[in-house]
Amino acid sequence: MTAELMALRMTAKIKSPAEPAVYEGQFGPFTIDASDRQEVIQYRAGLAIAASSFALGTAGILWRGDVDWVVQGISALYTVFWLALGYSLLKIHIYLRPLHRLLQAFWLIGGVASLAIAHFSPEPFAQTVFDYPATIWGIGFTFAALTGIYFKEAFCFNRIETKVMTPLVPLLLLGHLFQFLSPEWEALLLAIWAANFVLFALRKSVQPCPDDIGDKSVFAYLEQQRQQPTTSAS
Repeated sequence: MTAELMALRMTAKIKSPAEPAVYEGQFGPFTIDASDRQEVIQYRAGLAIAASSFALGTAGILWRGDVDWVVQGISALYTVFWLALGYSLLKIHIYLRPLHRLLQAFWLIGGVASLAIAHFSPEPFAQTVFDYPATIWGIGFTFAALTGIYFKEAFCFNRIETKVMTPLVPLLLLGHLFQFLSPEWEALLLAIWAANFVLFALRKSVQPCPDDIGDKSVFAYLEQQRQQPTTSAS
């Protein structure tokens, strides 16, 4: 994937960032225009907001997780995190549409579960998740969607921080769910996660936009393949 992106950059016509650029893709030439770049900016903005909210919430837990207003603030930050993640999942470019839809479905299931937990529990949302590990069966879907983004970024761009977070997130969630991690280990892994998430968002902000757009000729080819059975049947 990295070699493919390098080849695409080399075959692009030299133009200003605001102008359309023509690339030679795997299935023919394609154009990246201002709307494509805008989608990438929106995807990265969602990640930046999600990472910032997550880092602030983590800092609150590690700093004064026993104070009521801090716990209430963490619950609010989770809402911002969830919404920003959903926006990124709306704008992300993934070749396989079923995988894209699956990550969005995970995000939605996690959100519905979070809403139910927040509505039916008399305690603040963050406190409920901490006191009742079984809640991970619901909200864990949100983080499964996030882990999907980490995996995609690790596979496509070989980023060390996403390689760290891809196994770390399931480990932490399962550790809390089945109680095989001590509170000290949970705090350490949470801090590592937050630091790498912020690093990931920062590095994405300076990455060339065409990287996240990918080879649009592949999208066009896959769309053509999806429509072929319908065309043949008619």
